[in-house]
Amino acid sequence: MASVHTVRANMEQLRKVCEKDISKHQQQIDASFSYFQNSLHSVRSNFDQTPLNQVKLRKLKAELRELEVELVRALAVKTRKEAKRIAIADCLSETKIKVDELQKIVQDQAARKDEYATILSEQSKALEESEEMNREAVRHREEIQEACTWYNRVLGFRIDGGHGVKFTFTYINRKCLSEEYSFTIRHANNVYTLIQCDPQWNDAKESVKELNKSNDLYTFVRKMRDKFQAEASVMGGNKAHARLLSGFN
Repeated sequence: MASVHTVRANMEQLRKVCEKDISKHQQQIDASFSYFQNSLHSVRSNFDQTPLNQVKLRKLKAELRELEVELVRALAVKTRKEAKRIAIADCLSETKIKVDELQKIVQDQAARKDEYATILSEQSKALEESEEMNREAVRHREEIQEACTWYNRVLGFRIDGGHGVKFTFTYINRKCLSEEYSFTIRHANNVYTLIQCDPQWNDAKESVKELNKSNDLYTFVRKMRDKFQAEASVMGGNKAHARLLSGFN
C-alpha cells in the first residue's frame, strides 16, 4: 500500500513540473512572437525608405522563420508532454481502481480468514468433545466388561446374542451350582418381548409389562434372578419339578 501512495505522489509532482515548464515556454514563445510581429510591422512601414531597412527586413524575416520553426517544435514538445500527462492521469486512475479492488480482496480474504478460523475452532471443539465421548465410551465398555466378568465369576451370569438376548444364570440351585436358569427377551420398536424362560413361571409376562413401563432392564434382570432363586428354593432345587408344575398351571 505504501509503494502505491509513493508512485501516486511522484506522478502528481511530475505532472505539476511538466505543466509549469509548458506554461513558461509558452509565455516566452508568445512574447517573442509578439515582439517580432511588432518589429515586422515597423519594418514594413519603413520598407521603402532605405536599402538598409530592406536588409534588416530580410534578416528579421529569417529570424521570424526560425522562431516559427522553434514555435512548432515547442508546440510539439507541449503536445507530447500533454499526451504524457494524460497517460499518467489515466494510469493513476487505473492504479487507483486496482488499489481499491485489491483492498476489497484483502478485506474479503480477512473476513474469510476469520470465518475459517471460527469453523476450525468449532471443528476442533467438536473433535475434542467426540474424543472425550469416545474415551468415555471406552471406559464405559471396559467397566461393563469388568462387571460382566465379575458377574460370570461370582454370580455365574452370562449374556448371549441371537434372536433376542439370552440371560443365563448359574449358582442358583445350591444342590447343583452348574445348573442353568435362563430367559430370553427381544427389544424391537421400543417394546420388550419375553421369548423364552427356563423354567417358566406365571408372573414372568407381568414382569415384562413392568419392564416396558419403566424401561429399567437392570432391575428386571435382577428381579428375574431373584425369582429363579425363589423358585429353586421352593422346589428344593428340582428344576424338572418346576417345569412340570408350570406346565400344569
